[in-house]
Amino acid sequence: MAQVDGFTQMIDDSTAFFAELAQNNRKDWFDPRKDHYTQAIKKPAELFSELMAEELTKLLGRSMKGKVFRIYRDVRFSKDKTPYNTHLHILWSGTGDGPFNPGVFFAADTDGLWVGYGLPGLKGDALTRFRAFIDAKGAALAETLAATDMTLSTWGPEPLKRVPAPYAADHPQADLLKRKNLVIGAPVASDWRDHSNGLIGAVLDAVRVTLPLDRLFATHLIGGS
Repeated sequence: MAQVDGFTQMIDDSTAFFAELAQNNRKDWFDPRKDHYTQAIKKPAELFSELMAEELTKLLGRSMKGKVFRIYRDVRFSKDKTPYNTHLHILWSGTGDGPFNPGVFFAADTDGLWVGYGLPGLKGDALTRFRAFIDAKGAALAETLAATDMTLSTWGPEPLKRVPAPYAADHPQADLLKRKNLVIGAPVASDWRDHSNGLIGAVLDAVRVTLPLDRLFATHLIGGS
């Protein structure tokens, strides 16, 4: 028997709403439906974010806090001027101040549900240290990534065209060295509605496969922050 809860309804409402929004991405269409979006999607998503933060804190062993991203797009530097995002996007990240702060991502749109994990963006000294980590622990990192059965996400900054100095162009982990982030992801299991613990349980199951990667980061990056 399917698990029916408020978050199941939130996903159903999100799918229907974003499908319509994708065809009517205009202020004059959204404004009369803003209250529906707030009550049926935004507020349940905020509760989902809070409850997931509690569960992730227990699972990962560090304090996590969630953020529900705004539906309004920042179009200032974009050729695409449509005003609204056509997906629900939530990020959970640690509350610490270190330069390495792996996050958990959740997205829902008309294509389904997606969970991701990783380091969303690195700059300066943090990026330099991350590349040194790849150089030193590349084999273990590659093995751990493969074991998750998740794919490297294209979300975030564009990778470099060439391997950065001082690393060789034929470095065994050349593709990882070119990246300015490292985020992996996978669809939530298609039978998530049947999970005994609902959407939260299904998402936590997806996150659990990333625990070896989280431990690798904790040992060699977070622990040395």
